[in-house]
Amino acid sequence: MLADSFFPLIAALAGYTLLCIVQPFGTCRRCDGFGHRVRYRRNGKPKAGKVCRRCHGHGKRLRLGRRLHNHTRRIHTDGTRTHTTSRKETLPWQ
Repeated sequence: MLADSFFPLIAALAGYTLLCIVQPFGTCRRCDGFGHRVRYRRNGKPKAGKVCRRCHGHGKRLRLGRRLHNHTRRIHTDGTRTHTTSRKETLPWQ
């Protein structure tokens, strides 16, 4: 019974991971990818409104999975980076 719900969950997670690798940016949900709010004039013609505050006019947003990936990579890189010394003299073990 546990296996019946476990494998579809793993498959969905793997599919979302592949999606975040292939397409890290998704369409902004607030402006539907236009980059601005669409307003309509009195005669029914669309016109551009203000710039979208969520995507800053780009129409794309970084997916949550990609944002988590970037964050964990940054933490790993900061934790394993070798720090260089600013001193000009050589250290005894070099």
